[in-house]
Amino acid sequence: MEPRTIGASVLEVGAIGLGCMPMSWAYTGSQQRGDRSLRTVHAALDAGCSLLDTADMYGPFTNELLIGRVLEERRRDAFVSTKVGLLVGDQHVVANGRPGYVKRACDASLRRLRTEVIDLYQLHRADPEVPVEETWGAMAELVRAGKVRALGMCAVGARAGRRSGAHLYEGTIRQLERVQQVFPVSAVEAELSVWSPEALERLLPWCEARGVGFVAAMPLGNGFLTGTLTPGQGFEPDDVRARHPRFTAEMMAANQPVVAGLRRVAGRHGPKTTPAQVALAWVLAQGRDVVAVPGAKRDEWAVENAGAAGLRLTGRDLAELAGLPRARGSWD
Repeated sequence: MEPRTIGASVLEVGAIGLGCMPMSWAYTGSQQRGDRSLRTVHAALDAGCSLLDTADMYGPFTNELLIGRVLEERRRDAFVSTKVGLLVGDQHVVANGRPGYVKRACDASLRRLRTEVIDLYQLHRADPEVPVEETWGAMAELVRAGKVRALGMCAVGARAGRRSGAHLYEGTIRQLERVQQVFPVSAVEAELSVWSPEALERLLPWCEARGVGFVAAMPLGNGFLTGTLTPGQGFEPDDVRARHPRFTAEMMAANQPVVAGLRRVAGRHGPKTTPAQVALAWVLAQGRDVVAVPGAKRDEWAVENAGAAGLRLTGRDLAELAGLPRARGSWD
């Protein structure tokens, strides 16, 4: 698998990684099984997906514990990214960017992950009550202490702002410019997919101009771009898609032309090429240091996703994908 880099620190990873969140958090709870998840992580590493993307809040904590079981055997095969800054309550999530908490949280993540160093430590969300420079400064101290190799920031835009598109990440860019004065940003993680391309407007160009790696989250559109979901199928109450404005029965039906376009392109690359692989190849085509981290709960999905790294889309393919209708949500 072609290596890509995470920022100026030149940390090499495979072009496709593994988003580990669905194994423990936010997606259908009845399908979250520890042994199957372990097989999935091992299969991803075997296929060259070195970047394992997790966070302390996933579970909470159980996702890091899961990854730790794999790292105990295969630390040299993995590039570990985890996140700090969010606390999970009974029915809410709150930000905590206090320096003391950040340092304690890092030590706890290291224990759960069964490793001596975290390759990429990301700020999950900035705490509105703590200057982001203070939080970032505490994270920088972890690098100097040898507990972390590089720092990154998550930039997940508010879905309610999709109408304003180009302005979705302006606040994140302002934060990035502030923390760059404290310690270098090596990577930014944000949503990027065929049906959520907003990061292409300002955020990805910002990263490219500064040699900052881009970690594309949700590159398969929460599973919709795989073409395996049926309009009206319903989701379990704990699944984020049960409340997602693009996953009502009406909107899933309205967005089928997006999947149809992916299928057409896949068909030109042979019977074994899938819509999911086309969607991932589109993400990789957006920049030389863009790394995609699709989520997967099954080993066969992880292997299928890894295969997208070798798929080269043509100019005709990219033009057709660019001409697909805009994805619709219940706010439209």
